[in-house]
Amino acid sequence: MEQLALKEKRYNKIITIVSVVIPVVVAVLFGVRIPNVEPLSFLPPIYATINGCTALLLLVAVWAIKNGKVKLHQNLMTFNIVLSLLFLVMYIAYHMTSDSTAYGGEGAVRYVYYVILISHIILSIALIPLVLRTYAKAHIKDFEGHRAMAKYTFPIWFYVAVTGVVVYLMIAPYYAH
Repeated sequence: MEQLALKEKRYNKIITIVSVVIPVVVAVLFGVRIPNVEPLSFLPPIYATINGCTALLLLVAVWAIKNGKVKLHQNLMTFNIVLSLLFLVMYIAYHMTSDSTAYGGEGAVRYVYYVILISHIILSIALIPLVLRTYAKAHIKDFEGHRAMAKYTFPIWFYVAVTGVVVYLMIAPYYAH
């Protein structure tokens, strides 16, 4: 038990650092423009698709664990983390080569868009330590703790993945082509 707590403490230090560094680096890189590079305007539909795949694979992963398919669940969750990292790299690359797109909708739908966007951004930042801590608990075989955290992590991750697609669909007509 003491060994488990020691491992978790070590993971939590790393997770805390990563959870602070990623949003800070993303914020800094948002202000960086790579000059004389063709805008990577083909990326938004790709990273929106990655969000959609993540949402679907999260559902499959829950189905897998509820049906005793532990290895499938582990593989799907690891793959979802890889997809999330791939999304992040593409998202940063797009914003380093392209101007931000302003949402052009009007009326009530504009407010809906911004509520979804802001909640998506805030929850995506909060999701970093949640996913990493939930994953770490499974890695150190604290399955009770893993299940307890997953009850919170899953719906937030699912929401972020789905709203990523929704945000893309809402802003897609306003991208410069």
